[in-house]
Amino acid sequence: MSHKKRRYTSEMSEGQWRRLAWMLPKRKGAGRPVELDMRTVVDAVLYVLVTGCQWRNLPREYPNPQSVYYHYRKWCLDGTWQRLNRAMGYLERRRIGRFARPSAAIVDSQSVKVSDRGGATGYDGNKKIKGRKRHILVDTLGNLLDVVVSAANMTDRDGLKLLLTKVERQIAVRLLKIWADQSYQGDLEIYLHEQWGVALEIVSAQQGQTGFLVQPRRWVVERTFAWLGKYRRLSKDYERDSLTSEGFIYLASIRTMLKRLDY
Repeated sequence: MSHKKRRYTSEMSEGQWRRLAWMLPKRKGAGRPVELDMRTVVDAVLYVLVTGCQWRNLPREYPNPQSVYYHYRKWCLDGTWQRLNRAMGYLERRRIGRFARPSAAIVDSQSVKVSDRGGATGYDGNKKIKGRKRHILVDTLGNLLDVVVSAANMTDRDGLKLLLTKVERQIAVRLLKIWADQSYQGDLEIYLHEQWGVALEIVSAQQGQTGFLVQPRRWVVERTFAWLGKYRRLSKDYERDSLTSEGFIYLASIRTMLKRLDY
């Protein structure tokens, strides 16, 4: 009979955990010390992300589901997942010889259906989907810079404005160009130039094009959506709060970059 701890493919390696551990928030001040092993907590959240299971169906090898969700939710609220994603993006860009903060980015959105958990929803008349919309901004390598989850009836133009107010200030200041599709046409180009000093370039289909054709630059953000689509928890939006929805997207991006950094 084997007494070895069962391991799952969603769990982090030693190298991945070392890159992540020092950036997790530390408990400050007096009070009851944290008894949970933070590595098993993060591994448990990754298990939910990869398999798409319900919190209460976590395997017994992990801590109590309520305790795991408490830490996941807390790190969504205090911006921990956002900061970890930003740090992993810096490391990944430096690994391949790029400057830590990009000067160009690509933006796009994805409408997804929601479960019966409730929360803000809307109807995307273009995609004919009732649910929520994921607005993402990625660098030219496809690494996630930031994400905003909104009701599906929010326009792509308003989503980009929210992204730029949310993304790290140093990144927003350094950005010189953003590529987007035709849904971002309009007065947004003037707004971006006046408020952020960013040039917006619309990538449209070639004249006379029939059928599918890979569009310059935009294929990068489409590939990022494909990376996110590998995680079952993101197959639709199962969350009641948009902040927890964004947390899982940050975590999927973090895991994707950790696997490259640990290669």
